[in-house]
Amino acid sequence: MNVKKFTAPTSREALRKVRESLGPDAVILSNRQADGGVEILALANDDAASLAMPAPHSPMADPAPSLDLTTAVPYGRAEQRQEPRLEQRMEPRFESPTVTPAPAALPAQPVRRVVASNSSFASATKAAAAVPAPAPARATIDAEQIAALVSAAVASAKQNAAAEMQGMMSEIRAMRGMMETQLAEISWGTTQAREPQKAAVLREMLAAGFSASLARYLIEKLPANRDAADSLRWIKNVLTRNLQTMANEDALIEQGGVFALVGPTGVGKTTSTAKLAARCVMRHGPDKLALITTDAYRIGAHEQLRIYGKILGVMVHSVKDEADLRIALKELKNKHTVLIDTVGVSQRDQMVTEQVSMLQGAGSDVKRLLCLNATATQETLNEVVRAYQGSGLAGCIMTKLDEAAAIGNVLDVVIRQKLNLFYVSNGQRVPEDLHLADPAYLIDRAFKLKRDVVNTQYLDAELPLLMSNGQNEQALREVHLG
Repeated sequence: MNVKKFTAPTSREALRKVRESLGPDAVILSNRQADGGVEILALANDDAASLAMPAPHSPMADPAPSLDLTTAVPYGRAEQRQEPRLEQRMEPRFESPTVTPAPAALPAQPVRRVVASNSSFASATKAAAAVPAPAPARATIDAEQIAALVSAAVASAKQNAAAEMQGMMSEIRAMRGMMETQLAEISWGTTQAREPQKAAVLREMLAAGFSASLARYLIEKLPANRDAADSLRWIKNVLTRNLQTMANEDALIEQGGVFALVGPTGVGKTTSTAKLAARCVMRHGPDKLALITTDAYRIGAHEQLRIYGKILGVMVHSVKDEADLRIALKELKNKHTVLIDTVGVSQRDQMVTEQVSMLQGAGSDVKRLLCLNATATQETLNEVVRAYQGSGLAGCIMTKLDEAAAIGNVLDVVIRQKLNLFYVSNGQRVPEDLHLADPAYLIDRAFKLKRDVVNTQYLDAELPLLMSNGQNEQALREVHLG
């Protein structure tokens, strides 16, 4: 069976196409409006004839019974018997494939036949419009909908399972943290009662500004059978050995190179640049030194460094981007030392990454020196180091030492982040207030500048809780006990 579909703007045009394609004896199966036009499904005469012929042994092949049709008359009148009408015999051309059976209580109805004659296509169109749409297409649509529903259900189940698993893991981590905290409290409570000198050393380190994580690590490694004074001396020796500093300034000054001072706004980069420039001029003269500034944002920043350069007799160059910096360094390659004063950027600003990328892509080996403010909190200093770390820092300079009430916080960050401390700055005078870092002096000064408020801030019962929270910090790096 070959059913063909014809579409046209009007019914007349569609019927014309059917007549031209299948001939005047074609059978119209359906006629409907579709997409602003008419769509007709038609079948050739030969295909319709093959459908109309019943199978040899089927019930449809039996001869049709002869029925007498009687007409009922009103009550009281004699029934009149009518002769059955002779059925007009026509050659069957198409038999509807679907026959609706009559209910059991009613007599069987004769089978209706729809015949497409040569003279009228309109009657055949109306008869074929009642034929239902093919079932396989609907079955295909239903299967696709079922598959889509199943996929959506599976995806929703997976999402719910992942959310439940994530919530379960969060609860397990919370329970683990709670158990670790309680066990640490019990452990430190026992240690405090058994070894009171550790509690005294803990108070000293917290008062000096060192973190609870570093204090816990060192106190756990503290040798036994020592009094408080001897234990504190051991702590100072360990901290001194782990504070990396530049042993000889001559190695830096004589070697020369390109140095860029980086850091947040207001940490003293321009003043530190002027102090380093003065040391280089006193050693090699102004002809061997060049100054570059990238600070074109602040009002008067360029003029401040230009004044220092005029006093020292050194030319100051201003650059805006990586291309200008590459050109300037290429022109100043004959200089022994080049100092770059960068613009101050917050550690949480995206410009930090751009600045580090500019210095790394300048075409020469630019050594970055990070300026750390001694008055900043430990959490702020950790963020600054992580932001400006990049591919690696050559060293750091501790600034505003004279303004800090305690310096243990910045020393703690330098020790845990394994930074190389070059200089410490304790004032605004150029170049007097710049000193080579001395580890023993800085550690001793940190314990002398301890904050008295810490000695009364924590009670003995609160120290175990403080130390249990300190062990959760992940920034602690192992120190050498040596």
